[in-house]
Amino acid sequence: MKLTILETSDVHGYLYPTDYQKKEQELPLGLFKAAAVIKKEREKTEEPVVLIDNGDFIQGSPLSHYVVKEKQEAEYLMAALNEMEYDAGIIGNHEFNYGMDYLKTAVHAAQHPVLAANLLNQDGKPYFGPGYTIVEKAGIKIAILGLVTQYIPHWEHPDNYKGVRFKSAVDCAKEYVPRLREEADVVIVSYHGGFEADLETGEQVEVTGENEGYRLLEEVPGIDALLTGHQHRRIAAIHNGVPIVQPGQKGESVGKITLWLERGKDGVVITDKLAELLPTTEAEADKELSDRFLFLHQSVEQWLDQKIGTVTGNMEITNPEKVRITEHPYIEFVNRVQMHYAQCDISGTALFSDAVKGFKSEVTLRDIVTNYIYPNTLAVVQLTGEELKRVLEKNAEYFAVDEAGDVVVSPDYLAPKMKKYNYDMYEGIDYTIDVSRPHGERIVELRHKGKDVQPEETFEVVMNQYRAIGGGEFEMLKGKEILREVTIPMTELIAEYIQTRKVLSAGVNHNFKVVNEETMKSADSAFAEVEIE
Repeated sequence: MKLTILETSDVHGYLYPTDYQKKEQELPLGLFKAAAVIKKEREKTEEPVVLIDNGDFIQGSPLSHYVVKEKQEAEYLMAALNEMEYDAGIIGNHEFNYGMDYLKTAVHAAQHPVLAANLLNQDGKPYFGPGYTIVEKAGIKIAILGLVTQYIPHWEHPDNYKGVRFKSAVDCAKEYVPRLREEADVVIVSYHGGFEADLETGEQVEVTGENEGYRLLEEVPGIDALLTGHQHRRIAAIHNGVPIVQPGQKGESVGKITLWLERGKDGVVITDKLAELLPTTEAEADKELSDRFLFLHQSVEQWLDQKIGTVTGNMEITNPEKVRITEHPYIEFVNRVQMHYAQCDISGTALFSDAVKGFKSEVTLRDIVTNYIYPNTLAVVQLTGEELKRVLEKNAEYFAVDEAGDVVVSPDYLAPKMKKYNYDMYEGIDYTIDVSRPHGERIVELRHKGKDVQPEETFEVVMNQYRAIGGGEFEMLKGKEILREVTIPMTELIAEYIQTRKVLSAGVNHNFKVVNEETMKSADSAFAEVEIE
């Protein structure tokens, strides 16, 4: 007998093959493309197929942003999963972005078990109900254990996970897997997390505890298949005899594990196994689903096209790396918005992805939600001059120098997961980064209101809430008291800021610069050719 296990993960609310940057797109992504691939896999076999979503589904796209703002219930998104008849779903870290009430609407709407065995209530029981499910297909009992990265409190406001305790996925698996081995013929672990070590060499690539996939493979015997996600990587491999998949993001591929089974006198035996990824690039989006949810798609398009203001000057982005080297009007604008609503004069923000394109002369809601892609709120922290310098030194680690002396992006920000959103640019201070110097010694100038910043001085600094609690490995911010918060999401603040002013003026004050004093090469020119399409 052949058992097929199919996985989607990190769809992030992308149902249709579009990112809504413009209308009538046909991009190689989207749940409905994945649905067409899944339907084909189901049709070509009469043997059992298990379908699991590995989490991060209800947040991340303009469509999901529309649903939370205008519909206020995740049911409109979960209906798409329900139509596809999943056997189980896992809660991802981004499921918490809009708070517990909204997350509960998603769990309630799901017509399949929603699993998270290591997210516990105050009694030590799984918060969202059973942490695992056992489905029986063709006489085979298949256990599915759901696990989630334990790192959520490092990113989310405490209100967004109130009442939830987080346990190590490895510790939880050690507790559950032996029990499931007794109850089921096949044990699947679906973990919304990734790998902290290289699968081939075992070399550690992170030590934070955010990802525990490698430890699951090394320390927890009895797992027959491991489904992963969170890192947005594309992985199909076998390690320690366990087939593994991770299918990227936004429905760009479907993870597939095939197990060949034989039933003997001692139970079911796995005789062979295969891990692979099924790209959705060439698939036509499932027509039935596309038609069924067309009303939602059209509503999003109309909502996004509302014009809210205009820009004088140039606020468009064509070279994302140059933006990170030389201050850009869009970054200055976002920092100005943050300073305005937080009522302080120092602010930091990131260019979240290379796909951010800034604002054209006419600004619509579409421009806002496709540029500011996270549901961040703002927090104000008090930093000493020494702490502020340490924050900037951490940001300065974004840059490296290659053998030719050119400034490049540090590999740590590119793999195993792209983390360019962890490099912030600041307004309200003047500072210089010299990339020729060692880490921790790169900030060679730091001034506030024309005076050198002194180590013992204190400053109020606004940043997104993710960063304010240390997200992105900003250890110096962990445990810092938050003086005040602005709990309205930044997308709403940006929209209100523009609507009240009607006209924005694109400009910069060039308060920061990146240099390489050793070679005297211009960091600006190093990224001159890094254009985006």
